[in-house]
Amino acid sequence: MAKQRENPRAWRDAAAIVHADGLARCPWAGADPLYVAYHDEEWGRPERDSRALYEKLILDGFQAGLSWITILRRREGFRAAFEGFDPQEIARFDSAKVEALMQNEAIIRNRAKIEGAVASARAFLDIEEKQGFGAYLWDFVNGEPIVNRPRTTADVPAETDLSRRLSKDLKSRGFAFCGPTIVYAFMQAVGMIDDHLADCHCAHRLAERA
Repeated sequence: MAKQRENPRAWRDAAAIVHADGLARCPWAGADPLYVAYHDEEWGRPERDSRALYEKLILDGFQAGLSWITILRRREGFRAAFEGFDPQEIARFDSAKVEALMQNEAIIRNRAKIEGAVASARAFLDIEEKQGFGAYLWDFVNGEPIVNRPRTTADVPAETDLSRRLSKDLKSRGFAFCGPTIVYAFMQAVGMIDDHLADCHCAHRLAERA
């Protein structure tokens, strides 16, 4: 799955792993309680709220070149620094605010990514006003999750034609740090694409709710 890009060799051709609680999980969840909770409670569950989708897209952009657990551990710091990921507030960030964020140790201090979040907030507001950001994104999958049920991580691509198409469209609208690999990871995270491995307990739970 796209999360394996953190350490591609670690989970190559890996199947679901049974944890001490008896539940099988996608191998990338590891043993960190924060990561396990994210896997069980968030990853792959359909998210349709526009603001939440903006937050997830921005955080995936900040992950570029880093591990996802690094972002998870700083997520509350990001939320505080970025005004709860309110796009209207972020769109008003000026150069002084960017400089202040560059001094904030609670986030990833990368100027290009910070400025990208501001540009993306402005692009978000335009889409939100015209059709709603959630509706815009989910239109790419006809409003329903694409369920793949791979057997191992080797069956999960880093990007697809769909993620390339969405990436291209987002960039054309002014979004930053949204290449096709980042976008595929984002689509997995928000449930537009359900890539929980076939033996993962979350795959069975999501199937029961379908």
